[in-house]
Amino acid sequence: MEVPLLDETVEGVVDYHGHPVCRSISGGWRSASLIIAVEIAERFAYFGVSSNLINFLTDQLHQSTATAAKNVNTWSGTATLLPLLGAFLADCFLGRYRTIVFSSALYILGLGFLTVYATLPSPDISACQETENSLTCSPNLVQVMVFFFSLYLVAFAQGGHKPCVQAFGADQFDGQHPEESKAKSSFFNWWYFGISLASLFTVNIMSYVQDYLSWSLGFGILCIAMVFALAIFLLGTRTYRFSNRGDEENPFVRIGRVFITAIRNLHVNSSEIAHVEETHGLLPHNNSTQLSKEDDRGRMIKQDHCVEFK
Repeated sequence: MEVPLLDETVEGVVDYHGHPVCRSISGGWRSASLIIAVEIAERFAYFGVSSNLINFLTDQLHQSTATAAKNVNTWSGTATLLPLLGAFLADCFLGRYRTIVFSSALYILGLGFLTVYATLPSPDISACQETENSLTCSPNLVQVMVFFFSLYLVAFAQGGHKPCVQAFGADQFDGQHPEESKAKSSFFNWWYFGISLASLFTVNIMSYVQDYLSWSLGFGILCIAMVFALAIFLLGTRTYRFSNRGDEENPFVRIGRVFITAIRNLHVNSSEIAHVEETHGLLPHNNSTQLSKEDDRGRMIKQDHCVEFK
């Protein structure tokens, strides 16, 4: 077995098993193209749900336009904020690869439930009560709970996908290597082209399928797309490059320490802070002396004002 040359080894990344990776058999466009395909499928699935959701709520759940709009806005807002949670879990516990896999599984589960719900029969006429101006229907409570549970599963899945997939794709290129650095720039161009294409196709094609053919068919197509996306993503596991952080401290811990230190220093003057930083080698001796002189000068000015006032 040949031992790879040192210049073929990519620094700062490892393979799935934690071993150093060889440049010629890992990362690059071979891995990035699979990740772009996964993102296209994910955007296809997400917009396939979100773009026509208000029509589903008014037509199938018989909600008023105001109620449906409220529910759509609540779901969209939740889906927008959940990437913060997904990024936290990926950075602190799971890593980007595992977060993408778990999020894809959640997508499949949520879309599968939506497909099952869409195949259930609509409330029969006995569940509807005629009023003077309209026909008000009351869907089965269990069915409504299943629908919203499925809907928010999709939101949580999107929250895990969104902060991880693009960053994981960028990890497949070595920014210190001239050729891979150029390829990394092209990767982002193809990335946004892919998600724009997925959005365009979804809004124009899937909305027609859902409105004029079948809601169950529409959700089923989205579910199948995510199954294929997960399979494609797993196929590239042996070629992916994983960022090797080693013993690097968690960024959220560092951010938390900054806030704690700021709170502790609220009632501490600048000379004392400078002395502590100088002790830890964070500040040159001259700076702390200058800060001390400025504090003394400030005290003298205050005393002069007090004397003049008297």
